[in-house]
Amino acid sequence: MRILLAPMEGVLDPPLREVLTRVGAFDFCVSEFIRITDQHLPAKVFYRLCPELHQNSKTASGTPVKVQLLGNNPETLARSARKAVKLGSPGIDLNFGCPAKTVNKHKGGAVLLKEPESIFQIIKTVREEVPSEFPVTAKMRLGWDCHKGALKLAQQIEAAGADELVIHARTKIQGYKPPAHWHFLKEISDSLSIPVVANGDIWTLEDYKECIEVSGCDDVMIGRGAIASPFLSKQIRDYQNGIESPLPQWEEIEPLLTEFYDACEPNGTARHDIQITGRLKQWLHMLSWQYTEAKTIFDQVKRFKTRSEVFEVIDRR
Repeated sequence: MRILLAPMEGVLDPPLREVLTRVGAFDFCVSEFIRITDQHLPAKVFYRLCPELHQNSKTASGTPVKVQLLGNNPETLARSARKAVKLGSPGIDLNFGCPAKTVNKHKGGAVLLKEPESIFQIIKTVREEVPSEFPVTAKMRLGWDCHKGALKLAQQIEAAGADELVIHARTKIQGYKPPAHWHFLKEISDSLSIPVVANGDIWTLEDYKECIEVSGCDDVMIGRGAIASPFLSKQIRDYQNGIESPLPQWEEIEPLLTEFYDACEPNGTARHDIQITGRLKQWLHMLSWQYTEAKTIFDQVKRFKTRSEVFEVIDRR
């Protein structure tokens, strides 16, 4: 009954992965996607988006990190996948779920849900190129605009050689609008022999309980819920172990903001401080989905541009 930390481009970057895996109870996490075109990428690109490759592909707290690739060229993706495992990734994840317009218009992510044969060829080619001891996994949505082809696509993904399938229980058109349709995963998880991981709208322990009951999946992947409630995965793990534990109060969340900022490695320039402060405000905004204290702080600092201004407000509380 695994708990996986989802990839989220521009949000779940290495510093935030570092903080969340230290205080949480994740079995592994996935990097932000590396966009693969027709050109070969140098190693520095892999290291930039997944610096954990420098440390046995694990966060400092020991949580494994798998490289995720996004693209539509089977051969280039396959060569990139082989390069990633040579650099230390414990496996390869393939993105067929990203709904971003800029990604989809370049024929990447969820737009490939319209082309099941392309997905099949990508997975098959990557699986043939990557040594068998490294798992090749995939992430998809229920479909582009409806769920009717989801079961057949999932079966094709398994037939292509995928070792595991994560399903975000919405279509591309539904984006992130609630609710996630976990019940559609039951037929899929029952029909496949590979693990099916449920993803989407797991914000609380009660959501987790309902998700695994309705979906029939043993494993879950959490993204926005983990960012909004950094200790949610630990609360879930405690529940799995028969322990009831409440979510921490804001006083236990607040120190994580400093830890996150420090993990961003500011280089001392004003421009870099503005960039990191922007990331800090982004996280505060997402924390406000669960913590009213975060909303109060965010409303006061959302126009601030420097660390000192933001933390002056935080420290006053």
